[in-house]
Amino acid sequence: MISALFEGFTAVLKDVAIALAPLIVLFIFFQIFMLKLPKRQVIKIFKGIMLTFVGIALFLQGVHIGFLPMGEQMGMVLGSLDYNWILIPLGFLMGFAVIMAEPTVQVLAIEVEKASSGHINKKLLIYTLCIGVAFAVALSMIRVLTGISLWYFIVPGYIIALLMTKYVSSEFVAIAFDAGGAATGPMTVTFILAMTVGVAKQLEGRNPLMDGFGMVSLVALTPILSILILGVLYGRKEKIGDEKRIDGGREF
Repeated sequence: MISALFEGFTAVLKDVAIALAPLIVLFIFFQIFMLKLPKRQVIKIFKGIMLTFVGIALFLQGVHIGFLPMGEQMGMVLGSLDYNWILIPLGFLMGFAVIMAEPTVQVLAIEVEKASSGHINKKLLIYTLCIGVAFAVALSMIRVLTGISLWYFIVPGYIIALLMTKYVSSEFVAIAFDAGGAATGPMTVTFILAMTVGVAKQLEGRNPLMDGFGMVSLVALTPILSILILGVLYGRKEKIGDEKRIDGGREF
């Protein structure tokens, strides 16, 4: 049982080591010639790197033996149901739940709250992203079930996003486009993508390569739109606050 859990783990360790090696070499270079951090801090950094190595390796192993097979099997079972329309509300709920657990989204929200000195609330940002991705997964299920081309979602979506940038502050524009990348993190790609491909395999007339993939592009798009909408609401709130302060000053 234990041996089955770690099948292929050596290859995973090798891949993670290759991925982290350039970062370690770069840090050593900067430490020698520029940073010159104290020995205690360097030891702490290397301990963090080792924890990162172990964490990524275990996560990727879990993806290979757990998330990918589970997501695909769920998709195949749900796709074979007579009432497979249930995939749309289930996709919405799964998209919401997965982003709540997405580590890249958590990091983004923490950094945004820190950089804005609490002006942009972390929880509000996370819930906004959750709603955006929930709609993306639901739309992906509609696309797989109906066979609608991905272009009908992507092209209008990015046109709307680019038009909205004119009415949102530059801070929210930057956050929005970073949020699109953060939402397409390991949790979303490994589980939701596998499930979507599984659904496409079960539906007659659907090609897993043509209909199963493309979900990640929608997940990258909808957080941009949701954060831009949040930026519009923040802008209106600030405008109302400024008007009240001006009116209050006149009364005084």
